[in-house]
Amino acid sequence: MREARLDVALVHYPVVNRRGETIGSAITNLDLHDIARAGRTYGVGTYWVVTPFAEQRDLAARIIGHWTEGYGARANPDRGSALAIIRICSALDEAIAGMSADCGRRPLVVATSARCKGERLDFRDLRQRLAGGWPVLLLFGTAWGLAPELLERVDATLPAISGPGGYNHLSVRSAAAIVLDRLLAGPDRV
Repeated sequence: MREARLDVALVHYPVVNRRGETIGSAITNLDLHDIARAGRTYGVGTYWVVTPFAEQRDLAARIIGHWTEGYGARANPDRGSALAIIRICSALDEAIAGMSADCGRRPLVVATSARCKGERLDFRDLRQRLAGGWPVLLLFGTAWGLAPELLERVDATLPAISGPGGYNHLSVRSAAAIVLDRLLAGPDRV
């Protein structure tokens, strides 16, 4: 049996704004740090940061470099260890190709979205696929979520994260941590 491999991708384009228009969103320092730290905690292979905007890729590279090579690496090696799992790319296809090359086969591409496209998987089903050694690339959207044209391309979606009330507007950092815990927590915690 192959070892499970879960990568995450934070997609900055194509995503939608509050009016449902397709846009590109900006990379944030908090998203880089917090999702990398959650990813490192749960054993994520690679955290892909996807943006077609060269200036945004350069910004992300400078932030990551500070913590992996610069003063930050010496001052806080744990932070550098987390940010070292980040790979910056210009499009989702680049992340899929990179993970395919790393794993020797195309990953199952799964999104968390309230707008279900493709096969609907619950967390238990996806944990079983991971346990069977299937590589999985888990997509998170920025702004108001992944654009419909991207959701049309995924293999499956996970249920949306929601609480007991009607309010549902988590930060992507919080959603990523919850999803990783649901998928990768030890058997005594599931």
